[in-house]
Amino acid sequence: MNYTEYRNDEAPALSDLPQCPLETSASLIGSKWRLMILRDLMMNGHMRFGDLRRSVNGISQKVLTANLRDLEDHGIVLRRVYAEVPPHVEYSLTELGQTLKPVIEALWQWGEGYRALAREE
Repeated sequence: MNYTEYRNDEAPALSDLPQCPLETSASLIGSKWRLMILRDLMMNGHMRFGDLRRSVNGISQKVLTANLRDLEDHGIVLRRVYAEVPPHVEYSLTELGQTLKPVIEALWQWGEGYRALAREE
């Protein structure tokens, strides 16, 4: 299959990033939507836009598109466009995006622990 990959492998200028590393991380992955997108791409490897939209409960097409583009611009997500009609586009994590796996897993485990503290109603 013929396809074109869209990714940003260019490192950002240090002067464009916040001085605090935690602020840098939060600005890149700190939104609810981005965490859910990253979760689904980690679990599934690669996904089409419609599949992502269905799996990220409550996200609009506009918000999903904006978040995917931003993650792509920051070198975290790869967009692969296949040369066929109708267009076939898949998203996956770049090598840099894969390095977020331990972070997402730690947040998952923390969330499980917190949920265990919740009382039944």
